Amino acid sequence: MRKDLSYLGSYGTRGVGYEVTYLIHQIKRELGLLREWNVVVVGAGNLGCALAKFGGFAPRGFPVVGIVDNDPKKIGQSTGWLTIGDVRNLGKIVRDLNVTIGAITTSTATAQSAVDALIDAGIASILNFAPIVLATPSSVSVRNVDLGVELQILSYYEQMRTEKIEGAKTAKAPSSVSV
Repeated sequence: MRKDLSYLGSYGTRGVGYEVTYLIHQIKRELGLLREWNVVVVGAGNLGCALAKFGGFAPRGFPVVGIVDNDPKKIGQSTGWLTIGDVRNLGKIVRDLNVTIGAITTSTATAQSAVDALIDAGIASILNFAPIVLATPSSVSVRNVDLGVELQILSYYEQMRTEKIEGAKTAKAPSSVSV
């Protein structure tokens, strides 16, 4: 671990260790966590509205400052403290609210147009919840969140846990011996 931390600089004292508060500060600095990164959500469906309302992002430095959609029935409606904007105004929203990260919560069918709109608006960091591989320039960072894959991973661990429990029950069961 000492070798890994040395890539951040020389913050420790040989034979003594690290001043923890300062080390945490330096790690946060390297990770870009000393400032806020405003987020806009594209897609005001159930997931998009839930993300927009969730209060846990702002304390971590990722306030959701806008949400947009292309559905005229949703535009102008409120979700939490935000008003759903028109995706056609995404560029202005990104500029006015100093947005640096976009989150796509649209359907698979519209996810590519959502990422294109974010890129056109100047966003180069995108969190994608749509279960599709998006075509983006190499200058754009995309992180995919596939809830189906995450559930499959959990099902694997659940299967292993269940087999272990059932194996333990079988091992404890008395064997019948006939004489």
